[in-house]
Amino acid sequence: MTDRYVCIHAHFYQPPRENPWLEAIEIQDSAYPYHDWNERVTAECYAPNAASRILDGEQKIIDIVNNYSKISFDFGPTLISWIETKIPRLYKAIQAADRETCERFGGHGAAMAQGYNHMILPLAHARDKCTQVIWGIQDFAHRFGRYPEGMWLPEAAVDVQTLETLAAQKIRFTVLAPHAAKQVRAIGTSDWKDISGGQIDPSRAYLANLPSGRSIVLFFFDGPISHAVAFENILMRGEDFAQRLAGGFSDERKWPQLTNIATDGETYGHHRAHGDMALSYALRHIETQNLAQLTVYADFLEKHPPTHEVEIVDNTSWSCVHGIERWRSNCSCNSGRPGWNQEWRAPLREAFDWLRDTLTPKFEQAAGALFADAWRARDQYISVILDRSQDSVGRFLHEQASHELKDCERVQALKLMELQRHLMLMYTSCGWFFDELSGLETVQAIQYSGRAVQLAQALFDGPKIEEEYLNKLALAHSNIAEQGDGRKIYENFVRPAMIGLNEVGAHYGISSLFESYAPQSQTYCYQIHQEDHTMLSAGKSRVSFGRIRITSDITLDSTRVTFGAVHLGDHYVTGGVREFVDGQAYKETAERITKAFEGGDFTDLIRAIDVAFGSGSYSLKLLFRDEQRKILQIILNSALEEAESSYRQLYDSRAPLMRFVAAHGIPLIRHFQVAAEVTLNAELRRAIEAENVNVDLVRALMEEAKAVRVNLDAPTLEFALRRKLETMAEEWGSQPCDLEKVASLEAAVRLARSFPFEVRLWEIQNAYHSVLVSSANGNKPHGAGCDLPEWNQSFRSLGEQLGMRMS
Repeated sequence: MTDRYVCIHAHFYQPPRENPWLEAIEIQDSAYPYHDWNERVTAECYAPNAASRILDGEQKIIDIVNNYSKISFDFGPTLISWIETKIPRLYKAIQAADRETCERFGGHGAAMAQGYNHMILPLAHARDKCTQVIWGIQDFAHRFGRYPEGMWLPEAAVDVQTLETLAAQKIRFTVLAPHAAKQVRAIGTSDWKDISGGQIDPSRAYLANLPSGRSIVLFFFDGPISHAVAFENILMRGEDFAQRLAGGFSDERKWPQLTNIATDGETYGHHRAHGDMALSYALRHIETQNLAQLTVYADFLEKHPPTHEVEIVDNTSWSCVHGIERWRSNCSCNSGRPGWNQEWRAPLREAFDWLRDTLTPKFEQAAGALFADAWRARDQYISVILDRSQDSVGRFLHEQASHELKDCERVQALKLMELQRHLMLMYTSCGWFFDELSGLETVQAIQYSGRAVQLAQALFDGPKIEEEYLNKLALAHSNIAEQGDGRKIYENFVRPAMIGLNEVGAHYGISSLFESYAPQSQTYCYQIHQEDHTMLSAGKSRVSFGRIRITSDITLDSTRVTFGAVHLGDHYVTGGVREFVDGQAYKETAERITKAFEGGDFTDLIRAIDVAFGSGSYSLKLLFRDEQRKILQIILNSALEEAESSYRQLYDSRAPLMRFVAAHGIPLIRHFQVAAEVTLNAELRRAIEAENVNVDLVRALMEEAKAVRVNLDAPTLEFALRRKLETMAEEWGSQPCDLEKVASLEAAVRLARSFPFEVRLWEIQNAYHSVLVSSANGNKPHGAGCDLPEWNQSFRSLGEQLGMRMS
């Protein structure tokens, strides 16, 4: 229908999870079997929406589509930067979707910008509000190659001043909750109509004239349909979803109508399993049944400019019925934990505000001596965040500095900018959204404040501010008695995470006991130049010592240190680090350590390391979390191998008895059960991870596990098998005409389908679909193998095993 349009907006966002001192996300056990929650939500939502399955009535895949090319969306800058680095193929698919919609809609793309780190803008200082918008715009332009027409406001939180900020930066429109509208009138008329309480008609665009004389267009999403998508069950069937969207139209309206909804993008796959498939099916159903035209906001705006003017209610949002109180008070909006309160929200915000306001004059004074305009420099610092290469940093400092900076001034200038970045990151909305002060997201926000405190104490002379800041944090009380208050949480979770260059050197020294480093290496956001290194080993004992230069990629701060570390077996590791003094002292230390180790005098060895580098100051506890896990796994491997060997001997000697007992329905005694589970799960994992999967061996082990009623380690085995299949599919995709590769993949997929749990075949289906579509478009892979009947048979069988509709 030419006068009916549908626009589905998805707001994709994850809170920044990076360790502020490493600029990387460390392992999060709650996301197992994934490394962290970004990775998990990507697997469940972001990636599936770039390759969503459309099924027929027999649940066969008839197409795989990029949902992003059919909807309106925004990605949080801190999330999409992670996707760019970790999942480049997905990043390119998102960019391609925006290009495709630009071509389809006369230059109007599907992507919208977003405030940089999801700060609640009505609660932000005016300067922060402006920087958040500028950074969001520049991040968007960097990624999508165009200036954004629209910007999503974090939590759809709005006031007039926020709209003024958007309009001043030439943002044409934003999208708000229906209860954000106060009154409307037809343009050119004088009488206002009260439509507060969500009564606004969401089927058209509205013009908001602002006090400054600027204006901005506002869309208001359909509240009931958006709520149904997010919290009801209409994503169970794509056709129901499509019909619900079509139900937003009314024959009584005599103007072109827009049914537009907005939800968290994570609804489509993470919050609602397979929600991406409901979305893709609904989009296709709307188009094929001619229920409406799919559009994006900017395209609709060009075709149907506002005919009505609107005024808003200040301080509203889409996820707090009290306005924006969820981010500053105990307003009763929470996740529903009985007996808990959120009285901590107000003192937490007050502590952050105090920290920001206390550091502002210090920043202005110090930055004023280096930059032509300190606040303009902060606005432009986004160019460095997006590209931390030497050229980019040099260009920024050249353009913004008031004079040619010395090396020490360059470091100070970058530290000042990083101070401001962390003073904004600490206001990320998730810090207040949930129920508990000691929750993961709130602790992350406090860590950002801790990094700001650390930078401030390094930058500014005078009284240290940390103690007074902690006194203010102490006014925020946890619901969990043992967590205490904000001060205790800071001491328990923030201070231990704080590191400097010496701690990076100690990490390097200890980890060098277990892995070798190139002369030039990277440890997170630190460059390590190895000037000298010695490794000595005897049996299970090792000692490592050397001299390195460490340079921060973020601030360019640099130092030379010497380190020494010793491993005497199992988890006994100790070492130390000290700033390099002179070559002679280092040489004497090296000689003493070497002599003690080679003479087997470990007492003198430990004493030499203590004297040279500090008394037992570092151990495995110091290691950054991922490296700690990796090294502990190395240490544990020998113990695990011994344990597995013992269990294997018990199982091998008693396997016939176990099978006999199981066959007669008698429960195995616990000792035999554990031996069988450990042995067979370990054998299965090794067989799956082998360079060439022995399908017959895996099947035999599966039959053995079934015979003795072993509980399979489903998460571990599924993850291992999936990764193996993905590797095989990638290798086949690069050589699709290789008969051996397609036959091996077909056999492995057939094997995976025989397991008593579901193995995710998503990547393998994508690889297959890519070859299938190329063939259908006349681009059949070239190669002798593709012309063989055996290849066609294996290819077709593989498609059937993957659930593809084969014609």
